[in-house]
Formats: sequence, structure tokens, C-alpha cells
Amino acid sequence: MSKATFELYRDEADEWRWRLVHDNGNVIADSGEGYDRKAGARKGIESVQANAAEATVDVLD
Repeated sequence: MSKATFELYRDEADEWRWRLVHDNGNVIADSGEGYDRKAGARKGIESVQANAAEATVDVLD
């Protein structure tokens, strides 16, 4: 079971955004930009869900 939830919301500029929130309340990730349409923000969530599980880690020294 996941310990995080995606939240989809409107910001103060009336744009759609998403954030990934851990059960402890910490924001793990966010959209970084506002979307004009809710569907665009949902696609952003779907992209993270599809791509993050297999993402590599680059250590920048």
C-alpha cells in the first residue's frame, strides 16, 4: 500500500496543480507549474506514476 497521495488542486492564480504528499504530511514532489486545465495536471500525475518507478538516480558530486 502506498504511503503517499496525489493531491490535485487550484492555486491562488486559479491554475491546476498537483502535489505528492506522504502520509506524514511532507510534500514529496509537486507539479512545479500551473496548468490551465485539470486534464493537463492529471496528465502530469500520470507521467510521474508511469516514469518515476523506473527512474535512475544520478549522484552529482
